[in-house]
Amino acid sequence: MRNAEFLELLRESLPLLDEQFVDLPAHAGGREEAGGGAVLRQVAERLADNYPYFHPLYAGQMLKPPHPVARAAYAMAMALNPNNHALDGGRASSRMEMEAVAALARMFGFATAETEKCLGHLTSSGTLANLEALWVAGQLRAGAAILASDQAHYTHARISGVLKLNFEAVASDDRGRMDMRALEARLAQAEVGERRPVGTVVATLGTTATGSVDPLKEMVELRERYGFRIHVDAAYGGYFKLSSTLQTNTQASFDAVAAADSIVIDPHKHGLQPYGCGCVLFRDAGVGRLYRHDSPYTYFTSAELHLGEISLECSRAGASAVALWATQQVLPMVTKGAFAGRLDLCREAAMDLYARLAADPDFVPAFVPELDIAVWAVRAERMADSSRYAQAIFEECGRRGLHLAVATLPARFFPEGTWPDTGAAAMVQCLRSVLMKPEHAHWMSEIFQRLAGAKEAVFAREA
Repeated sequence: MRNAEFLELLRESLPLLDEQFVDLPAHAGGREEAGGGAVLRQVAERLADNYPYFHPLYAGQMLKPPHPVARAAYAMAMALNPNNHALDGGRASSRMEMEAVAALARMFGFATAETEKCLGHLTSSGTLANLEALWVAGQLRAGAAILASDQAHYTHARISGVLKLNFEAVASDDRGRMDMRALEARLAQAEVGERRPVGTVVATLGTTATGSVDPLKEMVELRERYGFRIHVDAAYGGYFKLSSTLQTNTQASFDAVAAADSIVIDPHKHGLQPYGCGCVLFRDAGVGRLYRHDSPYTYFTSAELHLGEISLECSRAGASAVALWATQQVLPMVTKGAFAGRLDLCREAAMDLYARLAADPDFVPAFVPELDIAVWAVRAERMADSSRYAQAIFEECGRRGLHLAVATLPARFFPEGTWPDTGAAAMVQCLRSVLMKPEHAHWMSEIFQRLAGAKEAVFAREA
């Protein structure tokens, strides 16, 4: 939807908000400052210094345009600027948040339509959502270790440092997933007193580098013996719970999500929401006792639960909740629905790109994408040359209007023998594409044509 069409949608809906307050006595309101139009023209000019994040030719980082209804609902809510910390500051938006979060809980199997006993709320980001989950983990298992894969998001180690938790990284396998043998070995060491006890293991469902999905089903089986808690970081991949095109092992991980103790998901990624909108869910609503605090001047208006009483954050944009709720009404989160179909197209695009890369003698794709992220290297005799070519092709693609990303990854993620000089711990710079727009499925021929053209130009300069 172009901006002009979006404005027309907003023109139709925004006056309806005025009608709700028509009985209020007139007042002078805020004074309009002169020159606002001229300043906004400058804003438009300055915002041109950006990549076209909304377009299919942008296939670099995890940036996805919000749904037009989400944008319009957010703008409508900003006319009131509600604060979802307390019901007094965001009455309607707080209830919308509770309903939207309950829908996410049902998607993961944490709750049903009949019983919604889990605890959860929106946050300003996935980082804050993970911080709350690890804070609860530390409260429940004080002094115990927090484990996550060496391919997990770096914020887990950073958050653990902030919270003074004992964080440890577990080795990953050659597909970027947590190595279950390494995890079990660490758990066994704790069991016999050789290492610190393990309190919580973080399972990543969609690593930011490669979209890899940790084997959650096997992790749940290990929990039966060793008794640790499981936190699922599904900030990126969580919505793929609705997909019907996943590989068998990946599907098994998503099927096991309901057994986790806590989950994080970012609606501002695949959930079609504006930044920032994260969410944390706890299967046991009883952890709410850990948040208990006294603020009578904030919570005096109602005996009902206020969202600020189950959150570490205080002021939070109610507009985020309104936008998410509205989007969920337009695109319900059900398998084989329109929303799920968009995710399937993203995965289709990644599989299409993988097939094209595998057929090109100059490219070496890593493992088959589990979600919608593809990574590949440039074939060369030496790893240093491969890394140099990747950087040059990345830059040439940008000049041709195709925006990818570069990533430095373990060489073991690529087929054995790709580089003769590969060591056990070698790292290589490669190209990476996040295909999180459904339109990518229809633009893959154009995308690959520009990539191939960039490659040929770089090789011609090197000749």
